[in-house]
Amino acid sequence: MPLSFVPLPNAEVFLDAQFLPVAAADALFAELEQTIAWRHESIKLFGKLVPQPRLTAWHGDPSARYSYSGLSWEPQPWTPALQALRTLVEEATQTGFNSVLLNLYRAGHDSMGWHADNEPELGPEPVIASVSLGATRRFRLKPRDPLATPHAPVSLELASGSLLLMRGPTQQHWLHAVPKTTQPVGPRLNLTFRRIIPA
Repeated sequence: MPLSFVPLPNAEVFLDAQFLPVAAADALFAELEQTIAWRHESIKLFGKLVPQPRLTAWHGDPSARYSYSGLSWEPQPWTPALQALRTLVEEATQTGFNSVLLNLYRAGHDSMGWHADNEPELGPEPVIASVSLGATRRFRLKPRDPLATPHAPVSLELASGSLLLMRGPTQQHWLHAVPKTTQPVGPRLNLTFRRIIPA
């Protein structure tokens, strides 16, 4: 299924809800959950170190060093599974990526707060391709400045095997998040492919 345009002002957002077949998505989730060297990092919030409510990993080309929220990442090498997925994502988005951030949400209490992927290493108009595996979680978008971008917050249910693409001015004008949920929900793995511009 091709990428479908999600109509939002000051943004270029696309979604393919069935990017990977169910069996392939399930197999990839199982492999990555077991084989990736997951880390439980702490980030700086209001001057204090706070454990992130999820597990993370960073893989990519040797030059793809990345910093955010007080963390500095040296990339781990591409695994065969990550390299194969990168090839599929690059073909679907017609974009080259040199790195991927993996987030493992173990249950509904794991989350991602409001933010934009707008670090200097990503360039002025970052292209972020996000593949979801495992449990379906709600992905939220809201304008950074409601006066400049008058639009209500948006919710997308990202199921296993889906591909979400954000590019163009999206990170300048929109914030996104994966909120906590009290509903029973299994683990979810999200992979966000990026293009790091070496310093």
